Amino acid sequence: MDIRLDQIGSRPYTWQETLEVGDDDFAAEASENGLDVTPIQCRGTVDPTNQGYVLRAHLSYQQSLDCVRCLAPWKGEVDTEVGLMLILEEDTQPGEELSREDLGVVVLEEPSFDTRPMILEQVHLQAPMKPLCRPDCAGLCSQCGADKNQGPCDCEPEIDPRWASLAALRDRGAR
Repeated sequence: MDIRLDQIGSRPYTWQETLEVGDDDFAAEASENGLDVTPIQCRGTVDPTNQGYVLRAHLSYQQSLDCVRCLAPWKGEVDTEVGLMLILEEDTQPGEELSREDLGVVVLEEPSFDTRPMILEQVHLQAPMKPLCRPDCAGLCSQCGADKNQGPCDCEPEIDPRWASLAALRDRGAR
């Protein structure tokens, strides 16, 4: 949704939208992890201030990813708040450096703000780095690929070749 800031008077502007997202909206690394998002429900306000505009938004949706250990689907609910300060470029000083406080500030060249990039950025930020289907996920067998959550496989444990000499000494000492 494109919010025209120059058409906002002295009263807060309220907006609401449902954003449909697809695979082409996410970076390659996100789609490799199987990130899937239901339509995003957004509602918020834009309040004029002396310095610019304050955007407050509430986002809610469901996301699903692949478990990093066993590749089973992981699902999660997201219900988050976003706050940004919108400043027109003409109101900034040229050559100003950004400080830590400026991380929530968006400088706009024109008096309009497209909500889609901000919402997609929040989807990326809310996705867990290492989703697990459950905390005690055993993962997949590195030899045969069997899901260890379903039970043990018949593979012999691999011996690291760097420790094979010590294993031979241990076995000779046991006789």
